[in-house]
Amino acid sequence: LPPRHMDSVVHIVDALESPAQGGSPGTVLALVQALGVCSTPGCRMVLGEPPDVPQAPPALSAEQWQLLTELLRHDPTAPERGAVLAPDGSTVALGPILAGIKVGLRWRSEGSWAPLPTLQPPPDPLYAVTIAEALGTSFLLARGDDSDQTALGPSGCWDDVGNPQNYTLMGSPTLVPDAVANGAMDGVVLGAHLARELMPLAELLRGYYGTSNGSGMGRPPSSYRRRDFRALTGPGKLEKEVMAMLEVLRDLSPMRELLEDMGMEEVAAVAHRASRAFSERYVECPAIVPRCMWGARPYRGTPSPLTLPLGSIYIHHTLEPSVPCRNFRTCARAMRHMQRFHQDTRAWDDIGYSFVVGSDGYLYQGRGWHWVGAHTKGYNTKGFGVGYVGDFSATLPDPDTLALVRDEFLPCAVRSGRILWNYTLHGHRQLVHTDCPGNALFQEIQTWPGFQ
Repeated sequence: LPPRHMDSVVHIVDALESPAQGGSPGTVLALVQALGVCSTPGCRMVLGEPPDVPQAPPALSAEQWQLLTELLRHDPTAPERGAVLAPDGSTVALGPILAGIKVGLRWRSEGSWAPLPTLQPPPDPLYAVTIAEALGTSFLLARGDDSDQTALGPSGCWDDVGNPQNYTLMGSPTLVPDAVANGAMDGVVLGAHLARELMPLAELLRGYYGTSNGSGMGRPPSSYRRRDFRALTGPGKLEKEVMAMLEVLRDLSPMRELLEDMGMEEVAAVAHRASRAFSERYVECPAIVPRCMWGARPYRGTPSPLTLPLGSIYIHHTLEPSVPCRNFRTCARAMRHMQRFHQDTRAWDDIGYSFVVGSDGYLYQGRGWHWVGAHTKGYNTKGFGVGYVGDFSATLPDPDTLALVRDEFLPCAVRSGRILWNYTLHGHRQLVHTDCPGNALFQEIQTWPGFQ
């Protein structure tokens, strides 16, 4: 099969939609529906029953057609099958993206959202086909479990980010693993964009995700999906949409059997829990690229566990690499470079930092939340070491990259119980004889909450 990059999908869209290549506009979304990307009860209510699957279009090779059918056939027991690797290093499920795009185009052509059952307030079809049904159903099925982990996640990793074929989840699957959450947010953002401004589908996808697996110089818009989804959704919107969709599902099998004995207050509690947990995990917290995605070597020896919550955060800059990394490919390469230096030159067991901050909108997992690092000698068991990629002696990371730690990572770590609410924040130089984290960055962090 062709690699499961978003680039492969854009090439297929180009072939199917471009008249110059023998295609015609609208072909992709017709195939999407026929191949079953919208096969759940609520989604079918919004977009209609799928037509029969057509023969392979002549514009596609046999391999491209096989890839498209594999990516779009709905299988709730294996949501990773419909996932592709985006140029920003994130993994996205195509189903909710394309369903959101279809709703946005329908709104654009008809001037209103597709009709849904008469409810007050009526469900928003854009959220219904992207996230509201999957989120409400997942939490309904997980009702009674103590942890929201039974209804959200997990993340996963590709076998080879250069030629991705197989995506493996890092835990038991739910209806909303990370790839579905990413795809749902993208579906809302892109569907809303098309409702405002009509443009060719391939152009929309290429502009949003970038090209060549992150080889471009700047951040693609997809790396801002959490911020943009938050801005579009606003306070209370997601909870309202999950609640409305659960009420729709009361009349639809197979969810009708689960909902028939539940009162409005109980359904409202499920919607509240679902929307709150989704927002905390995917909207208010930053994405962290796992070790297997950046190509980490194994830990040497046996790691020592941390006892959480910790009371301190230590801010570093890497100095080398001295230039901030601005896309997934260069950030992953920087991580591998640092790990080799720490293991081979300094003879440490692993990369020293707990987390590393790229200028591409993502944090990268070093030793992570649970293992003692080698970042701040004498204090490694007391706090997490967070290193910014670059030399920040004279200049600062861009404002978005500063905010990634200050406004997202640190509050998220407090909410999740990994650091104490009254944590202290230090620059590396305050505890060890060093210039790290650079004069400019050290002056900046003195304005942050918790600095001592």
